Amino acid sequence: MRARPFGTCPRDCPSGLLGAIPSDSGAAEFRVWALSAATVAVELDGSRHELAEEDDGFWAGEFPASAGDDYRFVLDGGDEWPDPCSRWQPDGVRGPSRLLDPAGFEITPGPTLELDQLVVYELHVGTFSSEGTFDGVVPRLDELRELGITAIELMPVGTFPGERGWGYDGLYTSAPHPAYGGPEGLARLVDAAHRAGLGVLLDVVYNHIGPDNEALRGFGPYFTDRFGETPWGEALDYRERGVREWAIQNAELWVREYKVDGLRIDAVHAVEDDSPDHVLAELARRVRAAAPGALVISEMGQDDFRPLRDWGHDAMWLDSLHHELHIALTGERDGYYAAFDGSMASIAHELTRSEGAQLVVCAQNHDQVGNRALGDRLPPAKLRLAQAFVYFSPFTPLLFQGEEYGETAPFQFFTDHIDPFIADATREGRPREFAGFAGFAAAAVPDPQALETFVRSKLSPQPADELVARLLRLRRELPRELDVRIDEGARTVELRRGAAILRVDFDNETVELEA
Repeated sequence: MRARPFGTCPRDCPSGLLGAIPSDSGAAEFRVWALSAATVAVELDGSRHELAEEDDGFWAGEFPASAGDDYRFVLDGGDEWPDPCSRWQPDGVRGPSRLLDPAGFEITPGPTLELDQLVVYELHVGTFSSEGTFDGVVPRLDELRELGITAIELMPVGTFPGERGWGYDGLYTSAPHPAYGGPEGLARLVDAAHRAGLGVLLDVVYNHIGPDNEALRGFGPYFTDRFGETPWGEALDYRERGVREWAIQNAELWVREYKVDGLRIDAVHAVEDDSPDHVLAELARRVRAAAPGALVISEMGQDDFRPLRDWGHDAMWLDSLHHELHIALTGERDGYYAAFDGSMASIAHELTRSEGAQLVVCAQNHDQVGNRALGDRLPPAKLRLAQAFVYFSPFTPLLFQGEEYGETAPFQFFTDHIDPFIADATREGRPREFAGFAGFAAAAVPDPQALETFVRSKLSPQPADELVARLLRLRRELPRELDVRIDEGARTVELRRGAAILRVDFDNETVELEA
């Protein structure tokens, strides 16, 4: 079989490419990790074809098939399941997998993303436009580029249960969600972004798999109790080669087949691995081998710099500047804010960290808005203060969708679980999360399963705030060096970068910019 170029497995990929790979000869190669199975077959067009066992629990075979054919894997002659590495789930998480030929994608090469010029715009495909699709993002790309954005960052797009959700509970993480427009829709969006001069970053999740994951469990021991549970479910067992390949080949797929320009890896503190070579270090090496120049960015909510120090990642999220600013602006001290004090000295400390553009900072992001009980955003005056610090800082700034014009619609936690038990558990658990938070009555917490919770979170785009536009234009010209002067009693901060001066007064909620 002569595989298409996209199906080439990197040199250090020990298993062969997972999933279903069509060739030019009217056949396709199927490969799956199924350590728990004694026999594995693929169901194609009403016929079953037995796969041959390889090393370490991998199974493979080549059979007549074409792009567009539906298939399932059959384990031990009984249960039929979609492909854990499916590239297309047109009928959702309980439908068959479908053979995809990404060699037909026409995606313009993206711009070179320089870290010291990176300005990231985080968006959720379902709420960004009225259409809620990949195509719905395209009409606003030019205005984002003109504002000074250099890359959009998509919240996770892998197939998850139902039609709506944040995406972090994905099950078929290599298959762009059909509700968003599926694989072709994502390819069109990446192409349009590149044509507009924007890079595309993709949020990926390797710390857990969403609930309703019985299909994956049937194939092999994906999970382990060696580390206890993550906040979202069982930990993945990256000591198993098949689990490592499931994650790493997913990362390679986005940069190779969809020409995505970088990845943002969710909550890496919860990616546990006691292997000699941490899975996220191996992932970074192989992503760069698949697409030299692709960025690997980690979300690390605490002062843990392993992504930069040990794993070779380009940058990492760090929330501590956000938390200090939020306390100074709102006085809130519930939950994780209790570890911060919001003093001018603490803000100055965060602003003078030495990592520079390797730290991604924000005034708001999906977590800091959506994980509030009501999903409410900062009021406009307070938001402008936070934005001024973030955009003027020497760090990599991230804007959350709508903040450029002061969006007032909330971004609430919404789901569409199709399993009634999981749906009820999510609905009942959400109010309990905020039982100890001041000012939040359980009855006021929106029902995550309700359609109106999702609809309420849609944007109503407006022209960008002039201060936002001015600061984003200005930062391109500023030297990296930052001087910080504070007055703790007056609650004021003055920042200087070259000849530019930013003065912020917390008590009067004013921002002055001299440049």
